This record gives sequence, C-alpha cells and structure tokens, in this order.
Amino acid sequence: MKLRKTSWIDGQWVDGKSKVDVLNPATGKSLAKVAQLDAEQIGEAVSAADRAYRSGVWSSKTPQQRAAVLSRAAGILRRRSEEFAQVETANVGKPLKESRFIDVAAAIDTLEYYSSIAGLLSGESPRVGDGMIDFTRREPIGVVGLITPWNFPVMLAVRKLAPALLAGNTAVLKPATVTPLTTLLLAEVLAEAELPAGVANIVTGSGGMVGKVLSEHPAVHKVSLTGSAEVGSKLMAACAGDLKATCMELGGKSPAVVCRDADMEKAVDGVLFGAFLNQGECCCAATRLLLDKPIAKKFLDRFIEAVKGKIVLGDPAEEKTTMGPLISREHLDRVAGYVDRAEREGGKVLYRGEVGGLAAGGFWYPPVVMQADPSMEIYREEVFGPVLAVTVFDGLDALLAAANDTDYGLAASIFTESMPTAERAVRELAAGTVWVNCHNVVFNAAPYGGYKHSGIGRECGVEGLLAYTQIKNAIIYGGSAPFGWY
Repeated sequence: MKLRKTSWIDGQWVDGKSKVDVLNPATGKSLAKVAQLDAEQIGEAVSAADRAYRSGVWSSKTPQQRAAVLSRAAGILRRRSEEFAQVETANVGKPLKESRFIDVAAAIDTLEYYSSIAGLLSGESPRVGDGMIDFTRREPIGVVGLITPWNFPVMLAVRKLAPALLAGNTAVLKPATVTPLTTLLLAEVLAEAELPAGVANIVTGSGGMVGKVLSEHPAVHKVSLTGSAEVGSKLMAACAGDLKATCMELGGKSPAVVCRDADMEKAVDGVLFGAFLNQGECCCAATRLLLDKPIAKKFLDRFIEAVKGKIVLGDPAEEKTTMGPLISREHLDRVAGYVDRAEREGGKVLYRGEVGGLAAGGFWYPPVVMQADPSMEIYREEVFGPVLAVTVFDGLDALLAAANDTDYGLAASIFTESMPTAERAVRELAAGTVWVNCHNVVFNAAPYGGYKHSGIGRECGVEGLLAYTQIKNAIIYGGSAPFGWY
C-alpha cells in the first residue's frame, strides 16, 4: 500500500519536525508515521497559496480552463479509485464497500460536477437606465483555509477543494490528524492533473494550531470547517477578528420519524442505513428514532431483527462486513460512556450486538438500540457512534415537536405514505436537509448544511460554488451628455 507521509506545499513534499502514528482502527497498529508541521511551516503554506493567488497563475485562468483541471483530476482519481478505497478503509475503519461507493465515488462525482458548471461564474447584466451598462463579476475570495474531519476524509476534502478551486481561489487544506492518508494522496492527483504549484497546499499538524494560524493569518480570507459545534464556535470567534468569511458544517442530532402509516420495510431499511452507516460516525446520522405509538412495538421488533441479520461487525476489508471499528480507543470510550450513563439514568438497552472474537487491539463497539427519555444526555448530545436512542410519541404533532426539540438542525427524516404528511414535515422540520422515506442521501448538485447549532453556510451545489466567490458590480456610463447635475 503506497502512502504519503509528508505535507504538500508549493508543489513540493515537505517534512515536519515531529511525527504522529496514524493507526489502523481494526488492529490498533500503526499504518504510517506522518510528519507534523509547526506553526511557522503552516504560515509558509499560507504564503505559498498567497503568492500563487497574487501571481494570477490560477485566478487569471477562465472558469472553463480551471474546470478542465478538475475534470482531469476526476479521471485520475477514477483510475486510482480502488487504491484510494483501500487506503480509506485501512485508515478510517469503514467497510470497503462504503469507501468504494460513497467516499471515493462521491469525490470523483464532486470533481466532475463542479467541472460541469463553470459557466455559472459568468455574472449577470441587469437592465438599467438609458446610456448605462451594469454587469456583475464573480471573483475569487483569495486564499481559503479548509479543515476537514476524520470520518469521510477524501470525500469532504474534495467537497471543499473543488468549488474553491473552480472559483479561482488558492487553498491550504488540513485533514484530520488521525485520517490524513487519502488527502495526502490527493496531492498526487492534483499534481498529475497539472494544477499549478502553490494553488492547493495540503498540510498536517495539530488541529488547534493549524486552525489558529488560518484564522489569524491576514492572507487567509475565508475558513471552512467541518467539525463539532464546539470547535466551530471557537474558530468563528477567531475569524471574527479581521472579519474573515466562514462556512461551518457542524454537528447533528438528527431524528428519524416513523409515522403510523409508514411502509414498514421501507422504514426499517431507511433507519438502518441512517443509523449505522460508517459506524454511526456521521454528522447527519439518524441518532434519535421517534416512533408513532400505534406502530412502535411492531417497528422495533422488525428493526431489531434487521440489525441482528444485516449489521455484520468485522474486518472492514472483507466484503461481508457492514460495520467496522470506531476511529480510536479514545472515541470508543467516549461512545461507551454515553451508553453507560444512559443506563444509569434509567435508559433501557433494547439490543446490544456482540463484538465476539474480533482482532485484539481494534476499536470495536457493537450497534446499540436504546429506549431513552428526551431529558437524557444520550437523546440530546451528539454521540457519533452506532447508538440509536428510541422514544415513542403519540401522533404527528408530538412527533414533529420532538424532532425539533434539539439544539441541532443538520438533517431529519420522516417515513410516511401520506403526501400531505410529508409536505407538512418538509415545511415544519427545522433542518437543512429533510428526507422522506430515506436517510443519509446527499447529492453533489444540491446544497448541504444545517440550521441552528449545526452550522452556517452551505456546501455542495451552486450555493457551494458561489460561496467561494465575491460579487463585484460594474456600472459604465456610455451617454454623450455630461453625467449628473453639477
């Protein structure tokens, strides 16, 4: 398995002054010792991006020329897709099927999508008064800082990088310390696609330190983070000092609402995918199952049988596996702590899977389905693991009120065969994405982001592209008479 262990700055591989062991979560063993940069080196990466931006080597190209580079990168990543999937699975612990058909496939699709919409950067020309011409230009922001999490490394790196580059910006991209490997390999893809040196710089280092440099450096004009609400709040405060633009895709506590008229099979499959995709380590995961009272027992019986039959905990490299290990020992202890405290609060475990004889040293945690009260910590806080809190309510009014009873608003789903019910849910659910009869479905052509503490701004789609631009209005007077009345 070919791995990159150093950062990519100004078209060169740059070593750091210290190393961090990057682990395979399935074994707990080291995959690589990855170099960690210090604050001075992160500053050098920002300077490289700033020089590249000011030189015009990228920003002066037409959107179509920039799109051609993204298109080439998509082709290269497609050619290397199996390699990237294998590395992603080894580093994150997710099943290989997910790495292939979600992470890497979505990264390719994102590059292809943004390469196809370059024409949207052309601006507009509104009709104005006689003798006047008015037009707008979509211009890049400048240097952008991009910070990605550990759960979907290559997909989320490309989700931020592709629109930023298409818009003409230059970037400093920082992957999570525990899962940097596919993002570092992405530098090879960009170099082969002939992206000019300095336009995209990929750096490793302490998250707090890199975030501080990016938020305080005067050459950085926007910072985009996918992470927790706590980190997002601190980063936004730091960026406020010189009024940097921000995009924050933060945490979630997404409800899955199952109505009394739901198609049972469809609902079981949808909640299963919503709750346990990527071991539940997903910001939009279905973590609160809200059941309509008349169907609660019937649904739970079927759902638990489905968990028993379809969730196969095991080696993520094996095709039969549908759930891998958690990302780290620290995170496993955190998830287990939520369940233990919930049991002490009176929560009832309805189903807990078995770890069995899985590889010693791996960070294994079974799927848990738990009856919980809305006052409980496990019902209100983001657990970020394969833990589903179940609560029963009576009627649609109570279900929708419960769904909105959270500080978060990233996503929500409802399972119903009634179109009026679905339409009402779409109107009333306070979430950036509302799914009907499905969960965890995201399209690159559609905007993605949250309400309330789940974030500010949108990624993906046209909105995700335009967010990396600033708009300039130009007005030209072409009349023959003197302008004005002086």
